[in-house]
Amino acid sequence: MTAKKTTPARRRAKKCATCKGTGEVAVSVRVGRTRRSIDATQTGLCLSCLGTGEAVNG
Repeated sequence: MTAKKTTPARRRAKKCATCKGTGEVAVSVRVGRTRRSIDATQTGLCLSCLGTGEAVNG
């Protein structure tokens, strides 16, 4: 008989520090020709993790 092969346990991915694991960040709304900021915000895709919520480097 052959020995049973076991797979190593998968490590859990760390949460992204920028979005705290949600995949979304608050983005300020910019309007007008001079691109001035107003007091409104909207959600946007986290560019560090590309919306996955997991840290890219470890």
